[in-house]
Amino acid sequence: MKICIFGAGAIGGYLAVKLINAGFDVCLVARGPHLKAMQTNGLTLIEAGGTVDVPVSVSENPADFGPQDYVFVTLKAHSVPALVGKMQPLIGPHTTIVSGVNGVPWWYFHKIGGPLEGTRVHCVDPDDVQWNGFGPDRVLGCVVYPAAEVVEPGIVRHIEGNRFSLGEPDGSKSERAMRLSQALGAAGLKAPVRPKLRDEIWIKLWGNLSFNPISALTHATLDVLCTDPGTRDVARHMMLEAQTIAEKLGVRFPIDVERRIDGGAAVGAHRTSMLQDLDGGRPMEIDALVRSVQELGHVTDTPTPTIDTVLALIQLRARVSGLY
Repeated sequence: MKICIFGAGAIGGYLAVKLINAGFDVCLVARGPHLKAMQTNGLTLIEAGGTVDVPVSVSENPADFGPQDYVFVTLKAHSVPALVGKMQPLIGPHTTIVSGVNGVPWWYFHKIGGPLEGTRVHCVDPDDVQWNGFGPDRVLGCVVYPAAEVVEPGIVRHIEGNRFSLGEPDGSKSERAMRLSQALGAAGLKAPVRPKLRDEIWIKLWGNLSFNPISALTHATLDVLCTDPGTRDVARHMMLEAQTIAEKLGVRFPIDVERRIDGGAAVGAHRTSMLQDLDGGRPMEIDALVRSVQELGHVTDTPTPTIDTVLALIQLRARVSGLY
């Protein structure tokens, strides 16, 4: 089994070390100082149980590796379309693209059935670049739960979590899904194959949609924005609007909004990824996490007044910072 991690940052690096340490044939595509450090010294993973160092096969050029059985896409959502062409050398006739990207995925309406079958999510896949360049039949969905960070080039710290939920767009327990699940399990990771992965996508998106832009606008950590009455109320309204959209699409939520917000508060003084990106001068995942939900509101004829307001604010915040 040949596995490529395209976007070997924090999550990609964590995944790579676990798979390599379990004996799998893994290559990584990376760039910049992180690439140079891995080429020189390999990749280091710091975990609660100790530190692991592994040599890695890493390059900036996917053509160095050729077709793979699985290609994990672990990039920020907004960076993927521009790199679809660069990924083509990794894709053979039987390659599976494992979509481990935050937000509403570009393939969301593939094999969903009903009148919306094949609908495109334009803000996350402009000009259908991924739909045409990858092909939706290649995609295996993945909801990524671990938290990790690159503490310095070539060194990744695992913070918490080890679950990568997998799911076919049609909900089947396919051979390719089960094979990858077994490989991830052998690497010490949890990788259940879910018949309704879209439900998990929305549970994670619920928090990302609301907590991320509110934190970037206020610079508040999760514990603060989830307990302050004003920002908690804004998050609640955003989440309720999203829930209405999702339920129209057949999604079922196993918990209510208040429990989801309480779960965010329980994480503690965490700076969301959008806040970290803003502070670091990097583009934020506004389209995948917020604008995509607004777009699905239009698709399902659902008003989204609170989401619209927060989206306008965070878009302007990004433009003022030169990041959008």
